[in-house]
Amino acid sequence: MPNLSVLENALPVAPLKIMTTDSCREFANKVNDYLVEYRSHVHNDLLENPAFEGYCEKNYIADCSVPRFGSGEGKGQLNESIRGKDLFIMVDITNHNLTYTMNGFENHMSPDDHYADLKRLIAACNGKAHRINVIMPFLYEGRQHKRSTRESLDCAYALEELAHMGVSNFITFDAHDPRVQNATPLQGFDNFTPPYQFIRSLLRYEKDLIIDKDHMTVISPDEGALDRAVYFSSVLGVDTGMFYKRRDYSRVVNGKNPIVAHEFLGDNIKDRDVIIIDDMIASGGSMIDTAKQLKGMGAKRVFICCTFGLFTEGLKAFDSAFEKGFFDRVVVTNLTALPEDVRSRDYFVEADMTKFTASIIDFLNHDLSLENALDPTTKIQELLAKYTAGDYAGI
Repeated sequence: MPNLSVLENALPVAPLKIMTTDSCREFANKVNDYLVEYRSHVHNDLLENPAFEGYCEKNYIADCSVPRFGSGEGKGQLNESIRGKDLFIMVDITNHNLTYTMNGFENHMSPDDHYADLKRLIAACNGKAHRINVIMPFLYEGRQHKRSTRESLDCAYALEELAHMGVSNFITFDAHDPRVQNATPLQGFDNFTPPYQFIRSLLRYEKDLIIDKDHMTVISPDEGALDRAVYFSSVLGVDTGMFYKRRDYSRVVNGKNPIVAHEFLGDNIKDRDVIIIDDMIASGGSMIDTAKQLKGMGAKRVFICCTFGLFTEGLKAFDSAFEKGFFDRVVVTNLTALPEDVRSRDYFVEADMTKFTASIIDFLNHDLSLENALDPTTKIQELLAKYTAGDYAGI
């Protein structure tokens, strides 16, 4: 729960409203439930103040939709007024489960479709909202964050386009390269990471971990994720290692140079528990290969922690790798839509991000500092102290 005393001593920017596309509705509903719970504890004398009008509500989700015509074209539609509201629009651009009909054919929605729906809802606001904030957990075109030769620069252009449409703050999680925010240096851009949720979820399932330099190592599967691994290992007080992806630059397969081999850089990990940390599982091929090599090097247990579990080629490869003992747990957040059957897997652990997201919205609605959310070091250390003391109920 957020620091209620701090919130009560700050005025909200404007009455809060959450708008969500169908791609993020389940997640948004849980966030809404937490916000309703938070604000139900506010002192009654505050609610009599006109500045807190509409502060404590039973529901903060705005009634909106994005209907489509038979041709596949769509429009954003608001079924209630959002004039003067501090608006938070939530969208999951990776949710491929949603479909729409076009000329009698059923199409699965792509990231481009979800991004277009976001713009439709912003356009439907018609400039009447007090402030527009966008929460996009998986950054649209975040993997195309830099230009090499004759290529588009999609992510930077999308941020620029949203800024021109009136978006004041952009909130995302574990951006592939957060430096893309330089495309809109005068707009708000917050990039949150889930290390606290990772370690909390893992400690709830594993009661016999010894977290020190002699028994645990944090591994980065490539050079791009090294900063995540270094932070994670520093907070836990353990060693760090990394894999270097040796690629075949003479050919391109599925838009990228294929990986020839994973070369390990680090100390001996024999008989140690290993945590692999990265931003996403796409097809999962390189992650499974990394886990396989670690087990071959004598790792005791291998835990995979990724912010986004996309599983673009299904779960069959993970099921097979788990049966062969290549890894022990896969911890991913619920920031993006997950395959329906993944929760039934014995190796799967879900790191719930709804409460954290609700806290972010609550603090932003009051224009308060997010320093604690951006740097969860203290919270992680408190969690480790409880775990070491055997206080599993407090985790």
